[in-house]
Amino acid sequence: MSDINISVDGEERSYEKGTKLESIAREFQSRHKADIVLAMVNGKLRELTNVLEDDCNVQFIGTDTVCGIETYRRSVVLMMMKAFYDICGENNIDKIIVDYSLSKGYYCELKGKISVSMDLLYEVKKHMEDIVRRDIPIVKRTITTSEAVERFRKHRMFDKEKLFKFRRGSNVNVYTLSHFEDYYYGYMVPSTRYLKYFELFPYDDGFVLQLPVKENPTVVPPFKPQHKVFKVLKEASDWGKLMDIETVGALNENISCGEINKIVLVQEALQEMKIAQLALKIIERKGTRFVMIAGPSSSGKTTFAKRLAIQLTAHGMKPHIISVDDYFLDRQYTPKDSNGEYNFEILEALDVKQFNEDMTKLLEGQEVNMPSYNFHTGKREYSGRKLKLKKEDVLILEGIHCLNDKLSYSLPKESKFKIYISALTQLNIDEHNRIPTTDGRLIRRMVRDARDRSTTAEETIARWLSVRNGEENYIFPYQEEADAMFNSALIYELGVLKQFAEPLLFSVPNTSPQYQEAKRLLKFLDYFLCVNSELVPSNSIIREFIGGSIF
Repeated sequence: MSDINISVDGEERSYEKGTKLESIAREFQSRHKADIVLAMVNGKLRELTNVLEDDCNVQFIGTDTVCGIETYRRSVVLMMMKAFYDICGENNIDKIIVDYSLSKGYYCELKGKISVSMDLLYEVKKHMEDIVRRDIPIVKRTITTSEAVERFRKHRMFDKEKLFKFRRGSNVNVYTLSHFEDYYYGYMVPSTRYLKYFELFPYDDGFVLQLPVKENPTVVPPFKPQHKVFKVLKEASDWGKLMDIETVGALNENISCGEINKIVLVQEALQEMKIAQLALKIIERKGTRFVMIAGPSSSGKTTFAKRLAIQLTAHGMKPHIISVDDYFLDRQYTPKDSNGEYNFEILEALDVKQFNEDMTKLLEGQEVNMPSYNFHTGKREYSGRKLKLKKEDVLILEGIHCLNDKLSYSLPKESKFKIYISALTQLNIDEHNRIPTTDGRLIRRMVRDARDRSTTAEETIARWLSVRNGEENYIFPYQEEADAMFNSALIYELGVLKQFAEPLLFSVPNTSPQYQEAKRLLKFLDYFLCVNSELVPSNSIIREFIGGSIF
């Protein structure tokens, strides 16, 4: 066979035509800190099972990257499914559900004739370790969509049957691991020898598959139960089961049958009920003067704060909404990150001392001249807005550090009611493919930033990793300290956001470093049928992103 010329990480090499990427990756593995699991070939993401037929540029991708670690985690889920079916027997399993992210892993449920136990998890883990040692290939095959529907009906994976019923494409990629066949949204590793790091822990009625993260991809982090977050996630999941809308296929069926208006109204009513319940909790807890709201980007904090204020007003309170961002330091004093960029995510970007002085004075009944931050000039300004708390007054403070007591160190604990808000997606693509919470929030932010700030999808995607790092450091570590949690995700929202996000994503040029992520999100949105945005109420949290909010 003729040779082809390959530029690998800038080094020129010659290989026989038809050489697998995996073979070349083994030669270059020693130059990478993390295990290589994918490759970028001429700017396009490829699995290591692909063969090279022409001259090209290759960059290898390890598990220390976002797409690399997601490929690893996805592949472990396939191996886990195989192990459960081997140990339990297909006739004893109705379904295994990968429900949601918890403690750096996935909370899963086993439905069928066998219950989760320590002994079962021990057997499954040992079988998974044996599968790793046997280095079994993970084989991708392309079949027609109609064949996929038939095959997954035969496997009793009815959620996938529903999903493919609404698929526009004529073909589907399925993965086989030693006769166990499944569908996964995204790329996989070539074989099971890559999948060495995982743990299984019993939790609640199910179990957690604990997995590494990109910051340390060869170590399984300790399992740290997040009881409050789990309670909110399970409540949302239970509601989806009650409505018989647990997966995208089920949602699409309801949309196609004309049931979406009812779903929108019920979901919005449920959120309003939750906000009303929070207002009552705040009122019932005597001594609360500060409602501290924090959550990751695009959680809908602004709309939530205003809706909460309305509920408090309805109960005779006088709420005042204050953005902690108004206490940013003047830009010339703002700390910079390692790249020399202003770092607005850290606590040190705020004038914490002035914030505490002002809040203490308000608590003592003194009048305070309140600041506002001018993001154009980068300066804090005072325009004569004065505030003095009376008996029925309460402050609603919104900012990313509001759950961190270092922000409000001078305020008595009993004066603060902390609320953590996030869009904790209760919907899954199917029972084995979960929708990451971060994808929903990224799409929300992309749509809002394009509308309000004339920011392109390319720019939003480029900044997202930095935003996520800030959340990991300054928000998520404090979420369990909240007095209450609010889930702002709506089961129908991605069907609404789709029509706004797709044109933005299509505008990302194929020469951009963000093209692969844009392409992935487009494929993700393709699973959903559209929902008419006119059905969305004017006070909905989704209006904060698509426009038309009454607020």
